[in-house]
Amino acid sequence: MSTTRPMPRIVGGSAPRGRSRVLLIVAAAVVGLLIAWSIASTITTDLLWYSAVGYRDVYLVRLLAAAGLFVAGMVLVSGGTAINMVIAFRMSRRKASQRPEPAGRAGDPEHPSGSGGTGRPGGRRKTTGSRGRTDQGFLESHRRTAILVPSLFVGLLAGFSAAAETPTMLAWWNRTPTGTRDPYFGIDVSFYLFTYPWLRFLVNMGITAVVLALIGALAVYLARGAVTILTPAILTPGGTSRTRREHQHLFSPRAQAHLSVLVAVGLVLIGLSSLLSRYGLAVSQSPLFTGIGYTADHYRVTAKAIVAVICFLVAALFLVNAKLRHWGVPGVGIVLMLVATIIVQGIYPAFMQRFSVSPDAPDKERPYIVNNIAATRAAFGVAGTTISDYSARTSASAGQLKADAEALPAIRLMDPAVLGPTFEQLQQVRGFYSFPGTLDVDRYRVDGTTTDAVVAAREIDLAGVTDKSWNNVHTVYTHGYGLVAAYGNKGQVSGEPQWLARDIPTVGALKETQSRIYYGERSTQYVVVGARPGASPVELDTPGGGQGATGSESKSTYDGKGGVRVGNLLVRAMYATKFADINLMLSDRVHSDSRILYDRTPLDRVTRVAPWLKVDSDALPSLVNGRLVWIVDGYTTSGNYPNSTRVDLRQASSDSNSQQRQAQPDEQVNYIRNSVKAVVDAYDGTVQLYAWNQSDPILKSWQKVYPGLVKPRTAMSADLLQHVRYPQDLFKVQRQILGRYHTTDPDTWYQRNDLWEAPEDPVRSNQGTEPPYYLTIRWPGESTPVFRSTAAMVPNKRENLAAYMAVGSDATKPDYGKIRVLRMSSSTQIDGPNQTASAINSDTNVSAKLLPYQNKGSASATLGNLLTLPVGGGLLYVQPIYAQRQTGSGGYPVLRFVAVRFGTHVGIGGTLQEALNQVFGGDAGAQTAENQDSGSGSSGGSAPPATSAQARQLLSQAQAAFTAADKALSAGDLAGYQKEVEKARQLVTRALGQVR
Repeated sequence: MSTTRPMPRIVGGSAPRGRSRVLLIVAAAVVGLLIAWSIASTITTDLLWYSAVGYRDVYLVRLLAAAGLFVAGMVLVSGGTAINMVIAFRMSRRKASQRPEPAGRAGDPEHPSGSGGTGRPGGRRKTTGSRGRTDQGFLESHRRTAILVPSLFVGLLAGFSAAAETPTMLAWWNRTPTGTRDPYFGIDVSFYLFTYPWLRFLVNMGITAVVLALIGALAVYLARGAVTILTPAILTPGGTSRTRREHQHLFSPRAQAHLSVLVAVGLVLIGLSSLLSRYGLAVSQSPLFTGIGYTADHYRVTAKAIVAVICFLVAALFLVNAKLRHWGVPGVGIVLMLVATIIVQGIYPAFMQRFSVSPDAPDKERPYIVNNIAATRAAFGVAGTTISDYSARTSASAGQLKADAEALPAIRLMDPAVLGPTFEQLQQVRGFYSFPGTLDVDRYRVDGTTTDAVVAAREIDLAGVTDKSWNNVHTVYTHGYGLVAAYGNKGQVSGEPQWLARDIPTVGALKETQSRIYYGERSTQYVVVGARPGASPVELDTPGGGQGATGSESKSTYDGKGGVRVGNLLVRAMYATKFADINLMLSDRVHSDSRILYDRTPLDRVTRVAPWLKVDSDALPSLVNGRLVWIVDGYTTSGNYPNSTRVDLRQASSDSNSQQRQAQPDEQVNYIRNSVKAVVDAYDGTVQLYAWNQSDPILKSWQKVYPGLVKPRTAMSADLLQHVRYPQDLFKVQRQILGRYHTTDPDTWYQRNDLWEAPEDPVRSNQGTEPPYYLTIRWPGESTPVFRSTAAMVPNKRENLAAYMAVGSDATKPDYGKIRVLRMSSSTQIDGPNQTASAINSDTNVSAKLLPYQNKGSASATLGNLLTLPVGGGLLYVQPIYAQRQTGSGGYPVLRFVAVRFGTHVGIGGTLQEALNQVFGGDAGAQTAENQDSGSGSSGGSAPPATSAQARQLLSQAQAAFTAADKALSAGDLAGYQKEVEKARQLVTRALGQVR
């Protein structure tokens, strides 16, 4: 008798598995805590930021609305999926006395297998066998997991998708009627701006929820055998009838009823979507434009209604099928619906468009073109544009500019796109300060006269900081210092800018009461400011120690109200998490009296406090009541204005200067308004929003969302109004629209034989179109010059001048925002900017003047912007030309010549006056700014004209020294050039001393 030895028992065999489970739970808990901490840190720091800047309600409204939409979207999709999966489980439930068996068990009415028995004549159907029993057993034991995991997953995705529609929901909830109705459906335009996008989202979300519920229920039925997937039967004498019976029982009766109801609901929603999409035709692309055309009006609108009716009828068939439980009729309905949709909504309209509409398009589309023109001009704010025919004179005679005597001194000779390096070299002070590549144009009142000025803020540039330690980057180099401004219409005798404000501390004609720049265009990193009571300051303030100092650095401590207090250890830890920077916890410079300043660029701050705005790419630094502020233009936009043609916002607002600035989003829009003027204080970062276009329905709606967020226009100070200007990006978009929509004649519009476009920049070739220029000009027929944004337009694919347009840009004048166009005569060709640039460059006098700078010497010529001005009954082109030393790293452009062209006459001189006199018979008839004020600008303001004989003699000697400097530079004698320039400067200084 053999004895079987028992197997040894493994003691504690489940311990490793238990430890693994514990470790898994701990790891999951840690990950969950980290995620929770990250979310809590983000929400808390954002709330603190909004509270510090005074816009806490903006954050709370958005957060609560987004949370509500997230929950609603998640409940709709997750709940719908889970409920239908539960229903599927119950519909496919087996009797308690039955074990899970393969799908197709004989005699089970809920799990079809054909007609009794376990086989079929001539062949066997593939069944799940023991594997099916195992899968169903696993599914039964993990039913909750099988339902919750996929439902929560799709619910989370739906929740995030719904939360992203927070702006759409808020705008719809607070929608404001426009009082304008579209010409086809008679609905207020606000329906398209606010309601249509929200209804579109709701219908799409509903369809998504039904599709996911259908997929979830079908998956359960498949897993539990209530839906059978057949494999081909082996044909036998009885096989054909057997296969037919199996196809009739692919679905159990309950599954068939359940799925039929879901499909019916989905079809109803698809029908509603088709009905809603009829209105979408007004904001969709037709063969000619955005909006409803002949084909859409006569065929597509009706087709979408027909498709909707078919969807509803087929949905009714599926509801009937829930009772009849036979797929034949609804299946045929689905096929007919698809065929009808393709024919009615696709083939038939396309056929009619090709063979009926296109051959007679000018006639059939005419009323629709009229509506499109009217809608587009209204949506882009160009409906009030006035166009005047202008027979520009091309002949020049002595005294011709006498009527423009007041406008000529305002001609800007300082090009903001060229003078960046000049500001850097003369006003940078230290390597860690910098100016933008393209400066700005503003206006200031000096000695009772308003003058155009080229301005820039002196900001910290961390690229110039030698030691980029954490303390230096975040606690020492915290702010820039001062606005630098120069006259736009004149320079010093040396060609350098004549300063209105300069140096550290700021001196000059412009008075600053607060010069420190903690918030600016280059302030991209966070800084920690503030010192303990009695502690020494650590923030670098004035590198030279200030006025009268001997060179030691001056330091300061921020005492403004900007930023968030980080004295609390928990708050500090949250910011360390936000910025992923442990130094915020470790550094002794972060203490109970510290503030953290971040999101410091003006454009970012405006878009954070007003997320419904798009902002102009150029923030203007200005001195308002002695404080340095940034003026930012805010736009309300939409792509849903009915029957208005869409344009690409980024493309339309781009020009040769765009690489220097933040680009607009790549977005299609067909409505835009400059609804808000925003002001960001450069010291404390406060943001003020002012309602500029108070009739804008989008602005009104957001004012309902955030009551008190935007102040009325009347709250703007008089000093602020003097610096408000018409925004460049808006004017560039309007310029593109007017390129085609300047005409209101539908035949001209359709034939495309009068198209305008912005010319390529004649100075910076292959860099983009010529930008608009801010100029103070006198419009023909007016008595006084006004600050305007101007642009030249050429015919499509040609270079002669087609039109000259300008928009009032002085907010203190009644014509602010009014667009005017001078349309050139079709009988006389006027050269455009590129043709004029070519004529100037090829002129013999100009070539002779520039020849020394074209050789391989030590200096080169830089062409400035080519300005176009309507004076003397024609068009005057003015181009400043700068000289720049090529050797070494200290070269910078200085104004050396001014070239002008009127008609076919070209002149060039050391001053604008000299060039004009050459063109207009030796006497232009008016004096320019150089003759009205010959000061050097060394004091930052304008000097009185020299009157004593000794002063005149000194200035004459200075002019001779400058002439000698030019000769030395042409000969490549750099040392001689510098010697003569320094001599000339000393003579000018002595001359000024004689007249003061």
